[in-house]
This record gives sequence, C-alpha cells and structure tokens, in this order.
Amino acid sequence: MRQRIFLTIFLTTTLFSQELQVKAKMFNADQKAGISVFEGDVNIIRGSDELNASKVTIYTNSNQEPTKFVAEGNALFNIKTLEGATYKGKAQKVVYLPQEKEYHFFKEVHLRQVNEKKEIIGEEVVLKTVEGKAYAKGAEKEPVIMIFNMPDDKKSEKNKSEKNKSDDNKSVDKND
Repeated sequence: MRQRIFLTIFLTTTLFSQELQVKAKMFNADQKAGISVFEGDVNIIRGSDELNASKVTIYTNSNQEPTKFVAEGNALFNIKTLEGATYKGKAQKVVYLPQEKEYHFFKEVHLRQVNEKKEIIGEEVVLKTVEGKAYAKGAEKEPVIMIFNMPDDKKSEKNKSEKNKSDDNKSVDKND
C-alpha cells in the first residue's frame, strides 16, 4: 500500500507578521536557486488566508524570504484584505506577490467577495489586497461577468415609505 507523506514547513520572515504553514505530499527544494516545489494536495495557511492546489512553487530571495508563490491545478482560496474584505474562489493558476500583496488569478477564475456578495468570473483577475481593488479580463470569446446582489425594488420602496411615515410622525411630534 502506498504510504502518504505529509510535509509541514514553517517560513517566518520579516515580510509576514504571521507564520506561513505549507503542507504537501511531496517537497523538493533548491536553496541556491531559491525555489521550493510542493506537490500533491498542497495546503498553505497564513493567518486567515488559505490556498489549496495540486502544485505550489515558492520563490525566495537570498535571505530565504518568499518573493512569489505560484499555485497550479484547481486552486481554491480564501483571502482577507487589510480592509477586512473576505474573498473566496477558484482558478487554475494563482500567482501571489507578497511584497505587493497582490493576487493574480488565471483561467476559469471565479472570485466572490463574501461580505459584499459580489462575484467576478473571468479568465484573468488581479486582486490588490492593500488597496482593496480588483481588475478583470475576459477570455477572447468570453466576457467578464460581474454579479452584484441588488436590493429588491419592492423592499426598497417599502423602506422609503416607512421612513417617510416616520419622518412625518417626528415633525408632528415637534409641532405639538
């Protein structure tokens, strides 16, 4: 029976105030080249952020600080921005640039902002977590799709009507 090997490493750097935990079935590293490759059910956790993929390559500088993460193969992720927005989604490829705190998503991207109920579906999406900005690009034959949760017109009208009645009652009370 084939035995599964799980490897956990911890990378703590000045770029991160939190611990970075990487789990995978296989691990390969070339310290001189600054490349670490994790394969098989890769799971990366840093604070409230989580990334899962078939393969993740981590590039480091001469101080062994991560400079780029490339996740490939059915990547699933949960990301929280500095402003508190929470994103969940999937893509075939994810590139994370820690110095810029930017995520670049490629192929079959589905990005959902949980607390605002907004979604972006496209072939290329960039999420800038410091600025709280997102950019999207569709495929050659497919447009970018944006989905917003809009308030119901009937509820909106009812709320306006109730607010007007409340305001009228307040003005009557002041006149008494």
